[in-house]
Amino acid sequence: MMKVVYLTAGAAGMFCGSCMHDNSLARALRAMDVDCLLQPVYTPIRTDEESVADQRVFLGGIHVYLLQQLPWLRHLPRPLRSLVDFPPLIRWATKRAGGTDPATLGDLAVSMLRGADGNQAKEFDQLVDWIADEIRPDAIVLSNLLIGGGLPQLRKRMPSAKIVVMLQGDDIFLDHLPAAARGQAISLCTDLVRYVDHFCVHSHFYGQKMEALFQIPEHKWVKTPLSIDLAPFATQPTETTTNENEFRLGYLARIAPEKGLHRLVDAFHRIAKDDPRITLHAAGWLGPANRPYLESLQNGLKQAGLADRFTYHGSPDLAGKVRFLRQLDLLSVPTEYEDPKGLFVLESLAAGTPVVMPRHGAFGELIESAGGGVLVDPDDLDQLCAAITDLRSDAGKRNQLAQAGIRGVREKHSIEAAAKELADLLRG
Repeated sequence: MMKVVYLTAGAAGMFCGSCMHDNSLARALRAMDVDCLLQPVYTPIRTDEESVADQRVFLGGIHVYLLQQLPWLRHLPRPLRSLVDFPPLIRWATKRAGGTDPATLGDLAVSMLRGADGNQAKEFDQLVDWIADEIRPDAIVLSNLLIGGGLPQLRKRMPSAKIVVMLQGDDIFLDHLPAAARGQAISLCTDLVRYVDHFCVHSHFYGQKMEALFQIPEHKWVKTPLSIDLAPFATQPTETTTNENEFRLGYLARIAPEKGLHRLVDAFHRIAKDDPRITLHAAGWLGPANRPYLESLQNGLKQAGLADRFTYHGSPDLAGKVRFLRQLDLLSVPTEYEDPKGLFVLESLAAGTPVVMPRHGAFGELIESAGGGVLVDPDDLDQLCAAITDLRSDAGKRNQLAQAGIRGVREKHSIEAAAKELADLLRG
């Protein structure tokens, strides 16, 4: 049986698409008789399904941050320093976090990428010793390259192990670093490429982008399907989810400016003036830093007399998310940035709800593959409004898109198919 260590980076207490995808992949690999250990680094992961991750956390977020700010701590006895790696303490310290703020952590990011030469060297030694001496896997998977500071040590200690890195948004983090730190971090990431056998991306667009950014040889990156666990969407709804007197336009993603909720609100303002049936429903994780952002959108809707037609549904669990999506007539997440994934697109399609998405990032390839959606030019409010209005008035077209999306996700984007491709890559 092949043994795999899958290092996944926790996201400071928030729901994270990469964490959830890592968790689903690890569980699917286990179902294929792959001995896969999902090992968190930085913080425990948070998912909306049962987590299969180990309870221990390496490179604990509090610990590595303190070592950066107070380098003399590395000289304290390990048992004393390890107290800050206690998972409940990490959860408590990060439960109100809005995610890592890269603008304040440039030096830390660079130090972590230096691995054995950085301020967290002993923490990397501990992780590498654990993998090489205790686990001794056949393959190692990293959820991103930014946690790859220990790759040179791993390659030296385990020359025959297959090393695969998932690229799922590394550039987004790097783009928020101060210019000097960003340049150093990109250079260090580029130096790490030599130690990796394969890089997995979910779109041709992102493969080419990361190939240019990190100078990755073309033969090293592989496109693997973005995927979801279809089991929660397999059961039929037990309640009526449509109302002919209401058209429910929805948004499901983290509540943050870069995810583009304000763009959808702008479209809603324009469309709602002429259509009293349309309502707007948003759901997704909301960090403390973005509460004023949501409040400003709500205040604008109130001033326009639309407050009673907008509902924020919080951050639902998995069952609640499926129910939320099934109760929508249409979903749109008009992101400002070029999203490398878009799990919410697959989840909406699996629930039978068509989507309207911007034609950038991975969305074009995702809609082309799975079907079930309409693409509009980014930053074009007229096109966004026109696409929503067209589908609002054409129930037959919405139903055609819904059925195409369900088929496309089932045939091409199941977590089992993605796990098989990853297992074949690791064995190859």
